[in-house]
Amino acid sequence: MLGRLVAILTFSRRTDSCTGPAQVIDGDTIIVAEQLVRLHGIDAPELDQPFWWRGQQLVGGMMALAALEAPTAGVKVRCKAVERDRHGRLVAKVLAPNGVDINRRLVSAGWALAYRRYSTDYIGAEDEARKAKRGMWRGSFVKPWVWRASQGTQAPARVVPISRSRW
Repeated sequence: MLGRLVAILTFSRRTDSCTGPAQVIDGDTIIVAEQLVRLHGIDAPELDQPFWWRGQQLVGGMMALAALEAPTAGVKVRCKAVERDRHGRLVAKVLAPNGVDINRRLVSAGWALAYRRYSTDYIGAEDEARKAKRGMWRGSFVKPWVWRASQGTQAPARVVPISRSRW
């Protein structure tokens, strides 16, 4: 009985959070401890999504990817689960070793937007970035969810709170 309880608790802990080096996939997705993690409450441009600055078209998604690589390179991040999506991916707040909320940092830097459809956590950070003209706010861009719709690509899957999931 005790062995079974330990196994259940270990499994729960493993799926509710994870820690380790991050492999950046795009501006709002990483792999940590062999788990695909979508950053909670933010939406970054897709890898091939354009951004216009000073009359030039740049690849906003690659700039968002670089902005996520900067605070995660060579360190172990901690992912605090918020929920899982319908595909079983962990949706989490990602913290740097010093406790800095990396999701917030990306929005504050202007390389991701507050994803109001799923969270209000980062609206203030987005407002600050817009007012200060940081990141994409210095030029012009299409919001990632609008751009995906115009390209015929799907938005991230609907999420299911951890407490209601089977994981």
